[in-house]
Amino acid sequence: MNRDELEPAIALVAERARAYLGSLDQAPLHVDGFEEAAWAFDGSLPEEGVGAAETLRRLVEEGFAASVASSGPRCFHFVTGGVTPAALGADWLASALDQNSFAWIESPLGAQLERTSLAWLRELFDLPADWGGVLTTGATMANFVALACARRWWAGRHGVDVDAQGLPGLPPVPVFASGYVHSTAVKALGMLGIGRESVRILTRDSVGRLDLEELERALEELDGAPALLLATAGEVNAGDFDPIPAMADLTERHGAWLHVDGAFGLFARVSPVAAHLSEGVERADSVIADGHKWLNVPYDCGFAFVKDASELMPVFNAAAAYLPGEDPDRPNFGFLGPESSRRARSFAVWATLQAYGRRGYRELVERNLRLAQRVAERVDEAPDLERLADVQLCIVTFRLRPPGVPDHELDALNARVGEAVLADGRVYVGTTRYGGRVAFRPAIVNWRTTEADVDLLVDVIRELGAAQAT
Repeated sequence: MNRDELEPAIALVAERARAYLGSLDQAPLHVDGFEEAAWAFDGSLPEEGVGAAETLRRLVEEGFAASVASSGPRCFHFVTGGVTPAALGADWLASALDQNSFAWIESPLGAQLERTSLAWLRELFDLPADWGGVLTTGATMANFVALACARRWWAGRHGVDVDAQGLPGLPPVPVFASGYVHSTAVKALGMLGIGRESVRILTRDSVGRLDLEELERALEELDGAPALLLATAGEVNAGDFDPIPAMADLTERHGAWLHVDGAFGLFARVSPVAAHLSEGVERADSVIADGHKWLNVPYDCGFAFVKDASELMPVFNAAAAYLPGEDPDRPNFGFLGPESSRRARSFAVWATLQAYGRRGYRELVERNLRLAQRVAERVDEAPDLERLADVQLCIVTFRLRPPGVPDHELDALNARVGEAVLADGRVYVGTTRYGGRVAFRPAIVNWRTTEADVDLLVDVIRELGAAQAT
């Protein structure tokens, strides 16, 4: 290791990254044999290293062939955002400066940018200014943060400091949700010791909509005992929303905790076009979202907000003689979330909000909403496609239904075409099961995506569908 390697390493990476980003709008999502290219990196630890230049040259020449252009405009798989220019530049600086944003004393810049970013995000989402918050690795850990605070609140109602004494002796935690509850929230419950199987799913139909009457009966049966309600703002199959205002009413009436998972749906609050979908979020006890979805910052990034800011510190505090004390003017975000070693995610969040502001994100959301409606219109016009759900936000749920293909063969056909689409590489979109049927669920949240990109999505699925159906 020597300093002479640094300049050539930066120059090589910058050159190849510039070329990659310049081709991103037109490049396929992957090259043929991309999985085999990834497997080629298997092998034993070298006894003698080859140096930075040769290593990075191999990474860009062979590694790019093993990657998926997930930050490009035609990646509709999962809910994957792109990376704005401001966020990309700031993220590179975060790596160059290599700040540990655990404590103010380690990185005053990282801590202040996090404090400012969280304040700006509360403004962007029209959340109360006095809520507590912290940046996380993504929605999974954001759910973990919020539900850890909910667990502390719940145990406190039973007279127990759960973070000091643990769960022994406490009754099971009552948790209620619709069929829209995301797997990351369930995962967080497991990590918290509440249990993945603690969630009681109350649905009124095959797609998972909440049965409000059953929820009210369940809360009445608790006779005032505390419970957790999990609401979803933007579920993953069709982008639908739980009835958050009604859930907030029940929460207030029965003394429960309302948590809202708004991984991408929270961004409905950015635009007047969609804000009605997320009414009532401001009445929740905790709310989370992803940054690497609609905010379009690099992986990994998420954020958690808690109505009672005082809940965070007792859950995540760490005490040691060498650690700094608390100072309201010098925040230590490592005491407000799970990580002690914390990448300076605030650089990218602050930079993209500073660069594009409220108007830029409103325009991004509204453009993506229009593109989703364009996909829906094309699906409705096509004789071989069938839309399965209303387009609430940015996800369009549909399937191939060619004339003459029996209903009992449609699931297998759509599954085959789903595999063919991923292998083809012109667009990237996955399948799901919606209402018991195999369907496509493209999600549009990338700042680069255009009408031509979403048109290609529909064209490719129809083309490969025709080939599979014959």
